[in-house]
Amino acid sequence: MKKIAIVKLSALGDIVHAMVALQFIKKQFPDSQIDWLVESRFAEVLAHNPHIHRILTINLKAVKKNKLAIFHEIQAVKSYAKNNYDIIIDAQGLLKSAITSRFLGKNIAGFDAKSIREPLASFFYSHKVAIAYDANTIDRNVAVLSQPLNFSISHDAILNKEPFLFFEPPRVDFRSFLRSDLKNSVFVIGSTWASRNYPAEKFVEVANRLAQNCLVIWGNENERLVAEEMAHQSDFIRVLPALDLNDVKALLSEVDLVIGNDTGPTHFAWGLNTPSITLFGCTPVSRVYQTDINKTLKSSSIVNPKKLNKQDYSISEIAPNRIIDLANELLDL
Repeated sequence: MKKIAIVKLSALGDIVHAMVALQFIKKQFPDSQIDWLVESRFAEVLAHNPHIHRILTINLKAVKKNKLAIFHEIQAVKSYAKNNYDIIIDAQGLLKSAITSRFLGKNIAGFDAKSIREPLASFFYSHKVAIAYDANTIDRNVAVLSQPLNFSISHDAILNKEPFLFFEPPRVDFRSFLRSDLKNSVFVIGSTWASRNYPAEKFVEVANRLAQNCLVIWGNENERLVAEEMAHQSDFIRVLPALDLNDVKALLSEVDLVIGNDTGPTHFAWGLNTPSITLFGCTPVSRVYQTDINKTLKSSSIVNPKKLNKQDYSISEIAPNRIIDLANELLDL
């Protein structure tokens, strides 16, 4: 039996894009044991996945607040090394993930120096995978997780994937917000940078012209206030209560469409085989797969994947009518 440790610490969308490989690894190696090391605040996205034997966590956020916490985290990772992994795959390609992988064991696979943003990370790897840094993010994740195991996952296989996000019954009763007489869409309005966010007033225009049930999810107080203001401007927008990651997965599995910025919850839709429209401005559209039901819209700006411009607010250029036309197509209205 192969004992495999995957190291993909963050961020939410990147974890989702790597998770697609799990079902194919288990198909190739049914008796394998796959453990996944992740930052604790993102562990819930991996939860309940039948292909993962054990979710291992590390709290690097705590280290930022208290440098001495690094010793506790190192001891935690060293304790995980007692599982005696046959191979450790660093699917992140950063110095922090490479060093963390080294604490897990010696037989480490990862990207080669030309394929990652922090080339020194490749020094820690025994097996190195070459794939262009600006290649599709999902293809990159799939390559680094399959090539060290001596098999490949085809483009068609990914397009025909099974849904791979799993959840327990939701804590919040969001079903009272769903409508049976209208199509249910979710708007994902926030992200890590302001320049990645589609303007709230344009989301309102989309909602008013779609004239369907548009639910807004939010992740912090500022986003909640923006969502409330959007609801005041549209009879078709309703603001959902606070949801944890389990609730978000459950919600997005039941709606008809997700429209959102290039951020984790929007990418959940792809992992759940839920129709979606992902909006891109300052980030590369190559981060996702387009399928019959998962579409993208990109502004006219040219993006350098190795040096993203946080002052690029070109996402605002995407005309609401482009979103509406695509939404109507996906909702078959």
